[in-house]
Amino acid sequence: MRYLLLIAVFFVSCSSSRNVFSQALHTESSKALKAYNEGMSYYDYVDYPNAEIFFKEALKADNTFYEAFMMLGELYTKEKRFAEAASNYQSAVKIDSTSYKPVFFSLANAEMMSDDYQNALTHYKIYLRNKGNSEKNKRLAARNIKNCEFAIVAIKNPVSFNPVSVGAAINTSDDEYWPSITVDGQTLMFTRQVSNGYNQFGMSNSQEDFYLSSHSDSGWAKAINAGEPLNTKSNEGAQSLSSNGNYMYFTACERPGGLGSCDIYFAAYTNGHWSMPYNLGSPVNTSSWESTPSISSDGNFLIFSSNRPGGFGGKDLWCSILSKKGKWSGPVNMGKNINTDGDEMSPFIHFDGRTLYFASDGRPGMGGLDIYLTRMNNDSSWSEPKNLGYPINTANDEMGLVIDATGQKAYFSSKRDVKNGKDIFYFKLDEAVRPNPVAYLKGKVSDNETGKLLKAGYELINLSTNRVTIKSTTDDDGNFLVCLPSGYNYGINVTKPGYLFYSENFMFEGSHSVVEPFIKRINLRPAKVGERMLLSNVFYEIDSWELKKESVEELNNLTDLLTYNKDLIVEIGGYTDSTGTDEYNLVLSEKRALSVVNYLINKGISSDRLQHKGYGNTLPIGDNVTFEGRKMNRRTEVKVVARK
Repeated sequence: MRYLLLIAVFFVSCSSSRNVFSQALHTESSKALKAYNEGMSYYDYVDYPNAEIFFKEALKADNTFYEAFMMLGELYTKEKRFAEAASNYQSAVKIDSTSYKPVFFSLANAEMMSDDYQNALTHYKIYLRNKGNSEKNKRLAARNIKNCEFAIVAIKNPVSFNPVSVGAAINTSDDEYWPSITVDGQTLMFTRQVSNGYNQFGMSNSQEDFYLSSHSDSGWAKAINAGEPLNTKSNEGAQSLSSNGNYMYFTACERPGGLGSCDIYFAAYTNGHWSMPYNLGSPVNTSSWESTPSISSDGNFLIFSSNRPGGFGGKDLWCSILSKKGKWSGPVNMGKNINTDGDEMSPFIHFDGRTLYFASDGRPGMGGLDIYLTRMNNDSSWSEPKNLGYPINTANDEMGLVIDATGQKAYFSSKRDVKNGKDIFYFKLDEAVRPNPVAYLKGKVSDNETGKLLKAGYELINLSTNRVTIKSTTDDDGNFLVCLPSGYNYGINVTKPGYLFYSENFMFEGSHSVVEPFIKRINLRPAKVGERMLLSNVFYEIDSWELKKESVEELNNLTDLLTYNKDLIVEIGGYTDSTGTDEYNLVLSEKRALSVVNYLINKGISSDRLQHKGYGNTLPIGDNVTFEGRKMNRRTEVKVVARK
């Protein structure tokens, strides 16, 4: 991104410089002058191959022809052949270092873009010592001096980086980029720019569409076009796939009905196909530029890049929160810890919900857009961004990095072979810049008696904070997937009218790292006499019948169940492990069961529908030797004993 700006500035300055030095060209050779003028004619018609031939012919005739070296420098800069551009500018400076002093800015740009940071640093400093420079170029030179100083140190201290292609099933001779992956690592979505020949002006006709590939033991399957109505004749890209792959946010530009030059859109995957995308509208989209969205694993937090008013500079990162009514809040700027007077874009919020990667050209780096890491603090502020280092970051633009659930494998796109264009690669991420590992629960819900797959509601409760973090429904086949970031305890509840609910907990609090997924077949029991339901997320203080705050959501779900099924009469049963005497355990288990009954009565459930009984350790379901066995025995159950 930055080098495009630098080049644009150079074009303006170089155009004016040709007017200056064309009045007194540095050659007395008529043959060199003729070739140079031929080259200029081709150059003005953007025929760079022929222009290059004639500029070189001019130098064969006169190897001290200053202007020919300068024009080759400009030509190679336009073609992004920066090392050759730097070489020609250097030759021009050796011939005459005073004729056109802004050349040091162009020379330093080309050197920085070809990783020659030491010489670029020298020439930026020379440029700033000259008088009469434009204020814009002076600011860019000062910024790039910091980049060069950073890069010189970074190259001496490289990070581990060994990129591997994802394979021919995904990568082709066309450009593939913007990878996004589901939390289970089974679905990869990316953007492919398909070439469709050339138009009458010799310009390439290309089309950006979304493609999908699925993973199995044999590797990635051949990518397929996501199809209509997701893909259109317009260009779509910069997508963020949800953690379960059931929906996505993406960028589309100049689409009919859009609010700005580029807007953010949403589409869902249901019944085997993608829905018609819809524009998120206000307040997320405005008449400004909105792009590169990233959605959190719980679907409630959207980060995107925008150049809307109220930011710190060019493009800033903004965030919006999804309300309980399904409306996005007014976007909030993510603050000066992240945003600069440069451009920030391409955010990726990891599945852990606390680690953010993004691209920026506004802070010291390797030049162009570099990728940085920041982590959310306990007070919801963000830590000082950390550059991912060299050679992950280079003088070119780096963006579009995503990390898998384990936090170890990073996916990105890069043009490493000219014949193949941009391809998608992965590499093992250095431990110092990894996010927190994330496990996930993948479930399928069915009827306990018939085996019929059920569409049901589910919610994930963060028991450590006593907050519902996800509340949604399964697909029509009963499938759902939720992320379980490490460091917290979680409860899961699955509900459907006419059935008892299912609950389970996952205790991850502390330093325990979680990377193994949980695959569950959840059988819901019809709400009829004789059926039992385990209250997995009801907890008590140690050796007490006092309910812990983590029990509230589960008990509220039980309240809702009894409220919606007014004819049910239930027994609350308390159970203990074998620790302590039988008499003590019976009393403790009965008082715990009574605590649940009292909670339900306080919530408005009639006492004549509630019974309670303490069973002590008389009906163990696990051994009383291991920690896990004793934990299974310490439980609270609900039994349907009658219907009114």
